[in-house]
Amino acid sequence: MNHRLTFKDILGLGFMTFALFVGAGNIIFPPIVGLQSGQHFWIAAAGFLITSVILPVLTLIALAKAGGSIDALSKPLGRIFGLSLAIVSYLSVGPLFAMPRTATVSFELGIAPLTGQGAMPLLVYSFFYFVLVTAISMYPSKLLDTVGHVLAPVKIFALAMLGIAAVLFPYGSYIPAIKIYEENPFSSGFLNGYLTMDTIGAMLLGSVIVNAARSRGVVGSRLLTRYALWASFIAGIGLILVYLSLFQLGSSSGGLVAADEQNGAVVLHAYVHHTFGRLGSLFLAALIFIACMVTAIGLTCASADFFSQYLPFSYRILVLILGFLSMILSNLGMNHLIQISIPVLRTIYPPCILLVLLSFTVRWWHDVTRVFFPVIIVSLVLGALDAFKGAMPHINLPVCIENWPLSDQGLAWCLPSLLMLVIAGVYDRKMRSRKVVVHNSN
Repeated sequence: MNHRLTFKDILGLGFMTFALFVGAGNIIFPPIVGLQSGQHFWIAAAGFLITSVILPVLTLIALAKAGGSIDALSKPLGRIFGLSLAIVSYLSVGPLFAMPRTATVSFELGIAPLTGQGAMPLLVYSFFYFVLVTAISMYPSKLLDTVGHVLAPVKIFALAMLGIAAVLFPYGSYIPAIKIYEENPFSSGFLNGYLTMDTIGAMLLGSVIVNAARSRGVVGSRLLTRYALWASFIAGIGLILVYLSLFQLGSSSGGLVAADEQNGAVVLHAYVHHTFGRLGSLFLAALIFIACMVTAIGLTCASADFFSQYLPFSYRILVLILGFLSMILSNLGMNHLIQISIPVLRTIYPPCILLVLLSFTVRWWHDVTRVFFPVIIVSLVLGALDAFKGAMPHINLPVCIENWPLSDQGLAWCLPSLLMLVIAGVYDRKMRSRKVVVHNSN
């Protein structure tokens, strides 16, 4: 029997979706963008919101339409390439970067001010942190109850308090924008949105959200898509409000921290400690802990569910393996994790973005693989070049690559991918017309 969700469950699903998204990156990157973009605050924010809100919402909708899994979404790319992209995405937003980062961020904002930045406190904290994450992740069918109806409302309330404070009690005015935001505010905000990992995260968390609806007896694809739409809408509104308030917090904190800070955790802690004192710092620590833990739980469940289909291990064994690996990598520290993740994200984000957008055009083409595959390959290659330029700025590339349109903004993949889409689309239509002519002549 195909059950329908109650209003309470729809609201819980939306809250759960929002709570799963708002993790480490979602809290630490908006303040640093707000701080460094200065007078170009709104332009940078617009670019950031595209990659951190609009694209993730579209991804959830695309996944629901495709059946809830990244495998189905990447099917037009062919099994080997699609599976490879899925594996890289799961590893990046799972145990390699995003999951370890949730522990390091919550440690640096909550525990480090009390214990210092030593290796031993981080090791002890990360151990107990991932023990808790692993324990809750063992029961994915209970996520709508544990996260949607309990942890998510607490998290939303705490974020709302922080957001209201940022708007009502600004520290001061903005400082002049740093060079990258002075020259390219929109694209800089757009690329910083990559660091939240929201679009790739949505490709993973989509299965968690769809499975949460299925745990209530919803089986019809149309109903699943409808509930995913509602959940995405609720989460999207929440994300916009959180990001704008955190942009405001960072923009007004110029007198508290230097403009060249490496991450927004320093900005957040400085603002909260100045505005609310020690009690405020404890509140921020609790907020970050809940926010990061909920996201880590969602990513653990999604990653274990995915890899259990391809590895000879049960779901629960994989939860243990992922938790242990994340704990080990979290001890690299937040700044190291961010620096390592940037070139990887710049490489895989363009094909992931285009895969999501192209999924809404499936009915336009006679052979979707003929259209999707070359476009994704072009975006992947040029995304890798962008990543290489960003990681190795001292190395001179050929002039034709250096002067590629939008190359100076880290978006060299955009126009060539669009051009390849036009070429592949025209070729697909021509081949379709040729087959129709042959069929009619017979």
